[in-house]
Amino acid sequence: MNTPNQHTFNVAGMTCGHCEKAVVQAVRALDPQAEVKADRTANRVDVTSVQTREALAAAIREEGYAVA
Repeated sequence: MNTPNQHTFNVAGMTCGHCEKAVVQAVRALDPQAEVKADRTANRVDVTSVQTREALAAAIREEGYAVA
């Protein structure tokens, strides 16, 4: 079993609560057990997940947000 890792992403384009929810749902669709905290004012998303950083970033990008 994989150990969850902490990842922090700078995500541009989250401007409202709906945006935050969309990002959280995108990550949880990839990893239902993930812990996700989105903060639109800081353009930051913190994720604890067994998924790779690249896979998590791709899931966020698929929702239409830029990931740095």
